[in-house]
Amino acid sequence: MSKFNILIAGNNDPISSKGIDLLKAEPSFSVEVNMNLKAEDAMIEASRNAHAIIVRSGAKVTAKVLEAAPNLKVVGRAGVGVDNIDVPVASKRGVVVMNTPGGNTISTAEQAFTLMMALSRKTPQAHATIVSGKWDRAKFKGTEVFEKTLVVLGMGRIGAEFAKRAKAFGMSVVAYDPYLSKNRAESLGVTLCEDLDAAIVQADYITMHMPLTPETKHMINAKRLASLKKTCRIINCARGGLIDDAALAQALTDGTIAGAALDVFEVEPPPADYPLLSAPNTVFTPHLGASTEEAQENVGIEIAEVIKAHLLQGTVVNAVNMPNVDPKVLAEIGPFLKFGELLGRLVSQFAPARANVVRINYSGKVGGGDTSLISRAVLKGFLERAVGAEQVNYINANGVAENLGLRFTESRLPEASEFTDLIEVIAKNDTETASIAGTFFGNEPRIVKVNTHRIEARPEGTLLFIENIDRPGMIAAYSTTLGKNNVNIADMSLSRDKESGKAFTLLTLDTTPSAEVLAELEKIQGISKVHCVAV
Repeated sequence: MSKFNILIAGNNDPISSKGIDLLKAEPSFSVEVNMNLKAEDAMIEASRNAHAIIVRSGAKVTAKVLEAAPNLKVVGRAGVGVDNIDVPVASKRGVVVMNTPGGNTISTAEQAFTLMMALSRKTPQAHATIVSGKWDRAKFKGTEVFEKTLVVLGMGRIGAEFAKRAKAFGMSVVAYDPYLSKNRAESLGVTLCEDLDAAIVQADYITMHMPLTPETKHMINAKRLASLKKTCRIINCARGGLIDDAALAQALTDGTIAGAALDVFEVEPPPADYPLLSAPNTVFTPHLGASTEEAQENVGIEIAEVIKAHLLQGTVVNAVNMPNVDPKVLAEIGPFLKFGELLGRLVSQFAPARANVVRINYSGKVGGGDTSLISRAVLKGFLERAVGAEQVNYINANGVAENLGLRFTESRLPEASEFTDLIEVIAKNDTETASIAGTFFGNEPRIVKVNTHRIEARPEGTLLFIENIDRPGMIAAYSTTLGKNNVNIADMSLSRDKESGKAFTLLTLDTTPSAEVLAELEKIQGISKVHCVAV
């Protein structure tokens, strides 16, 4: 039997020895450990004969690395983020990319909590004076966290673990998470706040556990920093970029807030002249959220086990770019998986706030078979905005939805409808509903319904949904606004419920309009709703 070549690659950041030993114990594996692969050329050379590559964050699996490894079957990331792996190119080359999304939950929650306590009691600064031979107790009067208000931004696994510890310390916990249901918040014993600005103005402490997306980038900016209590302290062990670091440095210098403790930065490592480094009342650590013996052992063993199972049995677990399915079935339903994921991603962008139900309706031939994988694809697409694309995959989508209190249902109607195959995705909360439906015209996917409106559009580019009163001049009004702002319309689909009733337009745009342009559209008399979504 020929051996599988496994490269454990890094830049002085190996996986745990137990994970390595697990792989070396398998007779059919030839394992190479190389922790000096910072340069791309070195990584390319080391990967040429590899069937599997395992990395942490230090080594990069780029497009050139993937193209130079013709035997490569799988890349394993011992951790959560896959920013150092070119996932689209891996997918094109048929390489499975797996991660370990749950292995560092406790370690990151504990790191964030440690930073909160160190910030409150000025522990690092007090330590520095002791070792320098000083004894200056008066300078280091601290603050208790007991009976303080903690605002948790993002109540996923790590946010929930932080909240649990905060409650044990007697803190009052307020949660802001657009995807957390009221029932889930009640079960966690936290107060749910539906508005970010209303949440943070209450805070004595803010801890951040959101994914970094276009919507969450700089969610804590100069304006929001100015609205906080002067006694507020901020902790970020999630992602650099959630906070505008320059604005935070200014707020700390001006005394706008009381302090900040960061494990992550917009630039890593931060350069010597980085403004935050000279700001007062800070505690910094070099991205240590997952750096515990237990977490590194857990993710090392976990990634070794899933790589072993994939190479020997073909099992796919925690894949970020494909489901657990055999090649024959994948060839049959592959187009529906991609389309379902796209429909889920689209409806998530105009779903009602705090949606607690996602329902998928199948009709036509697609409903006659096993739709479970397609449903997982839809759910994955829907959840990516809530938890981050790297945190959800075909395997864990149902569990992620359950953790958020999101109920998922599906119905399959194999009898024929007006379409040969139709997939409808519905997201709703207690009072509002949003939906999108699609089908295939030949091999080409089409959107054929948005909410109650019948339309036809290719799911590509930027889509702009406009609802307005059905009266002459409306098309000219919003077309003029887009035109004067240099936003070109590539395609248009119109629908209305009745003459002089409500009209609906779906525009395909060449570029994404700015927030200012969307606000200008909303001010046009007769327009009731404007939604812009990216495909």
